[in-house]
Parts: sequence; C-alpha cells; structure tokens
Amino acid sequence: MTTPRTTLTATEVSAQVDARHWRVLLNRVHAAFRTGSFERGLELVTRIAAVADRLDHHPDVHLTYPRVQVSVLTHDAGGLTAKDVALAAAISAVADELGLDAEVPVLSALEVAIDALDIPAVYPFWRAVLGYVPEELPEADDPSPALLDPAGLGPAVWFQQMDAPRPQRNRIHLDVTVPHDVADERVAAALAAGGHLVSDERAPAFWVLADAEGNEACVCTWQARD
Repeated sequence: MTTPRTTLTATEVSAQVDARHWRVLLNRVHAAFRTGSFERGLELVTRIAAVADRLDHHPDVHLTYPRVQVSVLTHDAGGLTAKDVALAAAISAVADELGLDAEVPVLSALEVAIDALDIPAVYPFWRAVLGYVPEELPEADDPSPALLDPAGLGPAVWFQQMDAPRPQRNRIHLDVTVPHDVADERVAAALAAGGHLVSDERAPAFWVLADAEGNEACVCTWQARD
C-alpha cells in the first residue's frame, strides 16, 4: 500500500499562505513583522504563543527591536505540511489584529557549503569545531547530513561532493536563500557592488556570483526545485 504524501511542495505552500507576509526559504515558511517597539514585539510573540498552543504546533520566533521574525516547519514530517499553512494563517490574523505590516525584503536564510573530495574525512572536524549537530530528517539516508546550530541561530553547514581538486577557485561558498520576488534585486545589488555573474544556468533556483577575488556566493530561491 502506498503511504499518502503528507508534506507539501514549496509551490503548494506558496499558493496557500498569505503572500503579504510569508515566503518559503530552505524548506521552511518565514515571515517578518515590523513592530516599531520591543514592547509591541513582545505583545506579538505572546499572541503567537497562544495561537501555537491552541493549534499544538509551534514556530521558531526571533524577537528583536524593531521586528519579530517567525519560521514554521513540521519537524516530524521533515518538511512543510498543512499544519504549517494553518499556523501561518493564524499568525497572519494576529498581525492584522495588531495592525502590523510585514517586511518581506529582510527575510533570508544563510547556508555555508563546503566542497570536499573526501566528505567523511572532513565532516567530523566541522561538527566538532562548530559544536553543531547533524540534521535529522525522516527516512534520510545521507551519510553526511547538514550540520545545524543546536541553538537555532547560526547558519547550516552542508557538504558538496567534489569529483576532482579545484585549485583555481575557493572551496567554500555561501548560499543565501531569499524570497523569490527579492532575488533579482539581490543579484543586481551584488553585481553593482563589484561582483560578477559566474552562472545563471540554474536560475531561478540559484545564481552563482563571485566577488573580485573569486570567492563565491549563490543567491537561491525555492523556485525550479519542485
């Protein structure tokens, strides 16, 4: 018997959440709300906590001045589900009741990618030196899963298999995932700041950019990945 699929694709989630507030980044759905004061931010967080307890589904919330950022994922499913869509809708309703606007352009998700010829040889070092833990996904068979900050604050670190040494270029690059409707602007800003385009062959999934010395960064979105 085939097990029904419970996770939703990025396309499905993007079509179902409130586009004023939410964007899919790195297998999560994110929102940022400008509160204008720390007290107002705490009020929003308190209201989100009540909604999350009612729905028995809890987001990650980051309170700073002057905004609150929220990300949602169904951990035990290893992806986005209808529970995340429902929680996002409830949080949007709270933001509307409080008269708070979203700040989509501030949303981003940073990953560090390490290119390696022998991933098992370097993986333990990075796990130890960072104090990170392996990402846990249901039914994952990756022998070297991404490493995650147990505090949930630092960027994820993942490992990309090389097939040959590349002495002519760096072996670490940054992956910066942004809302799909911000990507063109972010790429243009990087190029205007002295960078150059290495490849847009896989755009809009990602653009490969480099600085004046060849150090690379990929601007990524959820698009063209489903």
